[in-house]
Amino acid sequence: MHGVRLGHPDGSAVSGPVGLRIAPGELLTVVGPSGCGKTTMLRTLAGLLPPLEGRVTQDGEAVRGPGADRALVFQHDALLPWRTVRANVELPLAIRRVPRAERRRAAEEWLERVGLAEHAARLPHRLSGGQRQRVQLARALAGRPRAVLMDEPFGALDAHTRAGMQDLLVEILRGTGATVVFVTHDVDEALHLGDRVALFASGEVLDVPHPRARDAPRAPATVALRRRVLASL
Repeated sequence: MHGVRLGHPDGSAVSGPVGLRIAPGELLTVVGPSGCGKTTMLRTLAGLLPPLEGRVTQDGEAVRGPGADRALVFQHDALLPWRTVRANVELPLAIRRVPRAERRRAAEEWLERVGLAEHAARLPHRLSGGQRQRVQLARALAGRPRAVLMDEPFGALDAHTRAGMQDLLVEILRGTGATVVFVTHDVDEALHLGDRVALFASGEVLDVPHPRARDAPRAPATVALRRRVLASL
C-alpha cells in the first residue's frame, strides 16, 4: 500500500495515508481501535474497495478488483446453508470452472487437514461455531490463494476453541507459502500469530519474537512488546 487513503464508496475517508509493505509468506497481524479502518483496509487489499488516494499493488502490479489469488475470511462465516460442507469448500473452485474431480480432491484434502473429513456431507447448521470456521478456512485455502485476508475470524469463539483455531491456522499454513493479513482486537492473539504486528493507529510495524509458544506471553521481550501494542490502542 503506497500512500493509500482508505474510504467508503461514497467518498468519505476512513483513515489518513497508509503505507504498508507485506512480505510474501508473512503472517501480519493488524490491531487498532474500533472504527479506525482495519476492515476497510482488508476490503481494499482484496480489491473490493478502491482507495480514495494512493496505490495498492501486488508484485508491482496495481490491484484493480477482486482476484482468485486473494481469499477473505470473516468473523461470521459466509457458508451457504443449502450446500454441504464439501460443496461449500468446492465453491470457489467451481466458480473458476475447475473440473469436478479436481475440486473434489482439493476439498477432501483440506477438510482432512482441518479435521472435518467425516463431516463432508453435513450441512453447515449441523456444525459448531469452531467447525464452521474450520470450513471457512478450508474453503479459503482450497483454491491455493497467494494471500488470505482474515477479519477477526476467531472473535466469536470461546477461549478454548479460539486457541485451538490459532494453532490450527499456524499448522496448516506451514508449507503453503500463503501471505496472511489477520485483523484482530486481541493483543495476545496478534502476538501469538504474527511474524509482525501492525499498529494501525500509529502506522508502526513491529517484529514479534519467535518461536510461537503458549508460554511466550510471560517472556520479557513479549511483555514489553505487549505493553507497547496496548499503548497504541
